Order: sequence, then structure tokens, then C-alpha cells
Amino acid sequence: MNLQKVEFIKSAAQPNAFVNDGLPQIAFSGKSNVGKSSVLNCVLQRKNFAHVGQKPGKTIHINYFKVDEKAYFVDLPGYGYAQVAASEKERWGKLMERYFADPDRISLGVMIVDARHAPTKLDCVMAELFQSTGRPFVVVANKLDKLKPREIEPNMKCIRETLSLDESTELIPFSAEKGTGRNELVQAILQAVK
Repeated sequence: MNLQKVEFIKSAAQPNAFVNDGLPQIAFSGKSNVGKSSVLNCVLQRKNFAHVGQKPGKTIHINYFKVDEKAYFVDLPGYGYAQVAASEKERWGKLMERYFADPDRISLGVMIVDARHAPTKLDCVMAELFQSTGRPFVVVANKLDKLKPREIEPNMKCIRETLSLDESTELIPFSAEKGTGRNELVQAILQAVK
């Protein structure tokens, strides 16, 4: 699959706008400030394909990117810090519930967490959502470059325990900045798209 061949297809603000054409969907989720756009750009090896915002919480719809006519990368709305009205957060929540209501649409879940910190309550909720689908899912611990080498192993252990990940769930230490973990994530994606 040529990851360089990618195009933005649409933003879905309502469930009736979801894409359901049978192509595999790789769903990316993460807190508002975790570097989801940077991870997407790193995977696609593009500078600014997914917009990196100065303010967290820029992804307010479900965004679909078609990769090489073979699959969609689905950028789910960030959760957590976004400075938006409660009504808007509620709308996002409902949109996400509807997206996850049909687990068959997800070929692979990619949940991005911050390698420096223990996962939040919202991260735990998101992990449970992915686990409830019964679909394959990987956890990407981004911002690895901000850790000292001796902090990596204990932090990965903390993430695995906090999110109640079983051994079959891959936890990828990742740095969008340096490209660390990109090959492992690309492998997981290619596996899911087969």
C-alpha cells in the first residue's frame, strides 16, 4: 500500500455522513493534545497533511482520508482538553458512540496516548470502547523523545496496566518527532488492510 498516495475525502458531522463503502477503516483516536495529527503525518510521511493545530481540539468531526484507494484513515475527534462548549462536547460524544456502534466498520483501532503520563480516565473509556468492538487495536505511546531512556520501560508498564491491555494488544513506543515506532505502526496497519 502506497502511504504517500492519500487524499482527504470528507468530514462527517452526522452519522448519516459516515463512509460505509466496504473499504477497511483504520480509526485514529487520542486526547486533544496528544499529537494525533503529528502521528498521522509521520505515518503518511507528509509534513502537514493532517492539520497540526496550535490549539488542542481542532478535529471536531470524523475526518476520512483515503489511502491508495485501498483503505481509509479515520481521524476521530480529540477528547479532553478542547476549549469548547459542553453542548459541542456532547455532540462529539454522540457522534463517537454512533461510529463505534457498528464495530464491523473498524479494521484496526489506533489509540494514541502520551508516553510521559499515566493514561487519563477518558483514555481508559476510549480503550474500553475499542476493546468492546472486538476488533484489533494498538496503542501508540507518542512523545517518546521527551522521556529519558530509564523512564521508558516503567512508563510503558504503567500505560499497559492503567488501560488494562492484555498481552495480545500491541503497545508501540512512538515519537512522531523522530519517527520511532513508525515501522511497527505501519506493519499493524498493513496487517489489518490485507
